[in-house]
Amino acid sequence: MMRDKDAPGFQHGGGAVPYNGGGRVPEGAISYIGPCPPAGAIHRYVWTIEALDKTGKILARATVEGRFPER
Repeated sequence: MMRDKDAPGFQHGGGAVPYNGGGRVPEGAISYIGPCPPAGAIHRYVWTIEALDKTGKILARATVEGRFPER
């Protein structure tokens, strides 16, 4: 999931990919629109990814925050 802290209503996509034991997420498995602030603006984004077991329990979570463009 990607969240734009400066435009919280803009949906960047995301989704769930079932684990099939292959070790890779197939291309196109998740719909996604990358960072795209208006020209001249800098937005702050938060990316989060979670690993869930088959019951939906969160096994691991990683979150990172960044600005785009960087300057």
